[in-house]
Amino acid sequence: MIQSLSHATIYVNDQDAAKEFYVNKLGFEVRTDVTMEGFRWLTVGPKDQKDLEIVLMEPSPGMLDADTVAQIKALIAKGALGAGVFHTPDCRATYAELKARGVEFMTEPTERPYGIEATFKDDSGNWFSLTQPRQG
Repeated sequence: MIQSLSHATIYVNDQDAAKEFYVNKLGFEVRTDVTMEGFRWLTVGPKDQKDLEIVLMEPSPGMLDADTVAQIKALIAKGALGAGVFHTPDCRATYAELKARGVEFMTEPTERPYGIEATFKDDSGNWFSLTQPRQG
């Protein structure tokens, strides 16, 4: 029986730039940063959620064929691959803090049926929802 999700992959244009974004702008911590068998295994995660690692993967030949790498890079450029939902206890305060750190928001905090949500992009164009779940 499956018990939990430990890793999720996000494709990025540049692992160093992604590391900078997720650590310095979102406040995540680096969990792993090693080179293995010709590719870099870079993971980050929220400081208070030790059981989840986000793999920041740069598509590269050797891992994938050249056509697939080109297709993934084209989708990254369009912002078509990213999606995720981060929870926060105070969406408006977190929005203000992240915006001050230079995070590019696509929407401001907005009341939704499920809570308060704002959306933002990382430096590769991956987009995420920042949500404050509705209480009760």
